[in-house]
Amino acid sequence: MLTDLPNLLTLSRIAAIPLLVALVAWRTPVGDLSACIVFCAAAVTDYFDGKLARSRRQQSDIGRMLDPIADKLLVGAALMMLAGQDRLSRLGLYPAVVIMLREILVSGLREYLAGIRVGLPVTKLAKWKTAFQMGAIATLLAGDSTAALWHMPWLPLSALGEAGLWIAAALTLITGWDYLTAGWRHASMPGRRRGSVAE
Repeated sequence: MLTDLPNLLTLSRIAAIPLLVALVAWRTPVGDLSACIVFCAAAVTDYFDGKLARSRRQQSDIGRMLDPIADKLLVGAALMMLAGQDRLSRLGLYPAVVIMLREILVSGLREYLAGIRVGLPVTKLAKWKTAFQMGAIATLLAGDSTAALWHMPWLPLSALGEAGLWIAAALTLITGWDYLTAGWRHASMPGRRRGSVAE
C-alpha cells in the first residue's frame, strides 16, 4: 500500500525535490550546505526503502514503480539546478549529460523489459555507480561556499565533486552498456519470460 513505510520513504524523496531546488536557488553558503544535507537525507532513503520493503515483506508494484522514478527525479533536479546556477564548469557538464542520458536509456529499457517480464539483477558495479553519483552530487551541492563557511577555503569541494562526477559517468557508461546489451539480447528472444525489472 502507498502508506507502507518503504513507500512513504520513497515518496519523501520526491517531496524533498522542491525544497532542494529552493535551497540551491537561494545561492548562499547556508543554502548550499542545507541543500547538501537534504540531498544526502533523500539519498539515504533510497537504501532504506528497499531494505525495509524486503525485511517487512512489503514489496509492491507501486513501490517498484515509484522507486526508480524518485531516484531519477532527484538526480535530474540536482544536476539541472547545478548546471542552471553555473555550479558546474564546462568540463563538468559532460559527465552530467552522460548521467542524464543514461537515466533516460534505462527508463526506456525498463519500460520494454517490464512488458515482457524480464528481470535485470543489480550488479555491484551499478551500486558503485550510484554511490559515486550520489557522493559527487552531494559534494557539488555543498560547493566551495560551504568550505568557506567551515573556514576551510583551501578545500576544493567543487573540484572534488566534479572529479567524482567523472568517475560516476565512466561507471554510468559501463553499466548503461550492460543494460543496453541485455535488452538487445531479450529483444532478439521475445519468447523469454522472467521476473520483474531491477536497475
